[in-house]
Parts: sequence; structure tokens; C-alpha cells
Amino acid sequence: QVQLVDSGGGSVQAGGSLRLSCAASGLPYRSFDMAWFRQFPGKGREGVATFRVGYGATYYAESVKGRFTVSRDNANNLLFLQMNSLKPEDTSMYYCAAARGYVASWSNPDEYTYWGQGTQVTVSS
Repeated sequence: QVQLVDSGGGSVQAGGSLRLSCAASGLPYRSFDMAWFRQFPGKGREGVATFRVGYGATYYAESVKGRFTVSRDNANNLLFLQMNSLKPEDTSMYYCAAARGYVASWSNPDEYTYWGQGTQVTVSS
């Protein structure tokens, strides 16, 4: 049974930091893409960051570059998102996602099959 458990959200003031974690288990693939998404009310899921194992590279949404850092523990199927200098506009539900192997477009939510339950991040001004 595939399971993604994301955690680490909370409430902070603008300028603060949070670290999100995602633990994946049960995936029958030796290597697969994982990413962080967020979803604002009334909108679709937006790609935030990914650590692409196949390329050994990280990618970020423009709105979080320089503030967020994604990392991955491949041996234990863990994905992290260090969020610094948080802004009120970062307030959202954040989701961890995993694909069946590699994706063509990391920020396209349709390419991911498995999702965590979400963790709420709230940033007050």
C-alpha cells in the first residue's frame, strides 16, 4: 500500500521559517520523482519545488526561489522543504506528491499519482 505522509506545517509570522517533511512508503519503484505542491482556495495545485533524482537537480517556482530549499533522502524516501523568509502569500495547504517513475514536467500535478494528505502553512503579517 502506497502512503505519503507530509508534516511540519504550522503558523508563523512573516519572515519566519518552517520545514516540511514527507515520508513515502510502499512505492514499487526503485527511482521516482517527488515534489511539493500547494493549493490556494479556488485554484489548482501549484508546483513549489522538486528534487529530481534522475537529473540530480532542483527546480523551484519563481515565487519561492531564494527562500525555499528542497532536499531528499533517497535511501529513506524522504522529501523535505525548508521554507525561510515566509510571506503571507505563502499561506496555503502544502502537499507532497510522488510519481510512477519520472515525470516530463515537474510542476504539472497531473503527472503525479500519489499524494500526501496535506499540511497547512499559515503566515501572518
